[in-house]
Amino acid sequence: MTQTIRLTAAQAMVRYLAAQRTETGERFIDGVWAIFGHGNVAGLGEALHDAGDALPTWRGQNEQTMAHAAIAFAKASRRTRAMAVTSSIGPGATNMVTAAALAHVNRIPLLLIPGDVFANRRPDPVLQQVEDFDDGTVSANDCFRPVSRYFDRITRPEHLLTCLPRAMAVMTDPANCGPVTLSFCQDVQAEAHDYPHAFFEPRVWRIRRPEPDAGELAEVVDLIKAAKNPVIVCGGGVIYSRAEDVLGDFATRHNIPFVETQAGKSALAQAHPMNFGASGVDGSAAANAVSETADLVIGVGTRFQDFTTGSWALFKNPARRLVSINVAAYDAVKHGAVPMVADAKVALNKISAALGDHAASAPDARLRAEWLDAVTAHCQPRTGGEGYRPLDAEVIGAVQRATGEDAVAMCAAGTMPGALKLLWQASQGGYHMEYGFSCMGYEIAGAMGLKLASPEREVICFVGDGSYMMANSELATAVMRRVPFTVVLTDNRGYGCINRLQTLVCGGPSFNNLYETCNVQDQPQIDYVAHAASMGAHAVKAADIAALETEIANARGRTIPTVIVIETNPAEGPGFGAAGHWWDVAVPAVSDHDGVNKAYAAYLDGMTKQRLVN
Repeated sequence: MTQTIRLTAAQAMVRYLAAQRTETGERFIDGVWAIFGHGNVAGLGEALHDAGDALPTWRGQNEQTMAHAAIAFAKASRRTRAMAVTSSIGPGATNMVTAAALAHVNRIPLLLIPGDVFANRRPDPVLQQVEDFDDGTVSANDCFRPVSRYFDRITRPEHLLTCLPRAMAVMTDPANCGPVTLSFCQDVQAEAHDYPHAFFEPRVWRIRRPEPDAGELAEVVDLIKAAKNPVIVCGGGVIYSRAEDVLGDFATRHNIPFVETQAGKSALAQAHPMNFGASGVDGSAAANAVSETADLVIGVGTRFQDFTTGSWALFKNPARRLVSINVAAYDAVKHGAVPMVADAKVALNKISAALGDHAASAPDARLRAEWLDAVTAHCQPRTGGEGYRPLDAEVIGAVQRATGEDAVAMCAAGTMPGALKLLWQASQGGYHMEYGFSCMGYEIAGAMGLKLASPEREVICFVGDGSYMMANSELATAVMRRVPFTVVLTDNRGYGCINRLQTLVCGGPSFNNLYETCNVQDQPQIDYVAHAASMGAHAVKAADIAALETEIANARGRTIPTVIVIETNPAEGPGFGAAGHWWDVAVPAVSDHDGVNKAYAAYLDGMTKQRLVN
């Protein structure tokens, strides 16, 4: 006879999650971020309280940013561990939809447990219930469906017996990995059921490594042997597969340079001799040069986002073929690529074994050396007079000089992602960028999650004033939990990145991005130092680049976050015109502005260079 234990559904969920293990014996779900409301405090709140350290609970300030912290933790853990986030129904739940989309785009494991309406419907409509006048089964949580890899609504206690293993299977699947939403009806959370004891026994979840198909392997090997100027595009899948060193050996042995995506940057250090730097729109002169002439482009763990490919105008060689090595067949067949559906580490090893001593012609090392020399020179401090505001490149250079090999530069949106991809000379593992969704407001919470996953590394969070204003409250959480990281807050008085896109790329007048061109009565005078200090952070203003270097060094050893504010030039941004690539941003075909008309002519010219399929 099956032995059972009587628990509430919430207690059963917590006990099950606490028992799920990684191959190294750690909890897969490291803990639960929670803001309680009427939809989860009585059920999950009681269960989490009693679980204690078996499944720790952490309180945040906003449901979206709690989820951002959880995403950063999972990303920094290479998707081998994750966190859960619970909210009440209504606005607490919908606050997490943006974070779910972020995790979905980036293929990051995240467990979302929003409270839901009463399954029994007796008190309907309850507080914060969204009623659909045509469908009685719909609640606010249906917003999660298009941005979840797996969605389930728990309307009976015994549903946990099937939905929880499915949730774990999704989060540990290298191809299907992403956010899981378990919409947990609030009355069901508190209902009891007799669960089998075996359901709560510890279970180890192994992340599989799919082997390549023999036919796909043979075709890819033949293409590499025939190529004269191949190039590798290193994506985030290299990092999740732990294939970094294998990629480095592969590139060196077979004389194939590699270029980096935002997700793949720092898989190998910038110092690696085959690393030609960032690719595409925000790419280096060296990387884009080898990409433009490549007759074979080998994507490893990348989904070929438009920034990586220069909106598919970067790879100009008319003989170019495309190979895509990816655990997800969806990505492997994009744009007519020759697919190899396999784990990156396994695939590279098998291809290398089949290639034997084959090596392509050595890439021009001068391209790489000249580019790195140019970066070093460009990131040096300029001589400016009174009122001079430095470029973002000067800020990056200062942080680079003031940090060591253990530093991780992280960011998400605005000017800095492109500038950092272009200019930051990362050590291995020294870069963390959320650029799949490029979500403003990820930075502060993400830095906290990154530091929780990598406490041994110095975390430098680059954030602009616009993104800081969107979401900064997890600074208080980091202070409460004593999670130290350094925030470099570049203040250009608005959305400088989009202002440059608006004016320099699209030819329009500056409008509604910088404070000075907004429809306001008075320019805001925001004291970011005082604001950050009010939440308990150590906050200072750096008057110039030299002061910034000093403050970066001073931040080490603190047990709370440090916020360093520095004013920057909104007009020039990174200020590096010798790199980058065309980007497909639609320009108005009809305009009264001469600048827009000129930009439209350039846009039409750029479109002629796009090559969307092999």
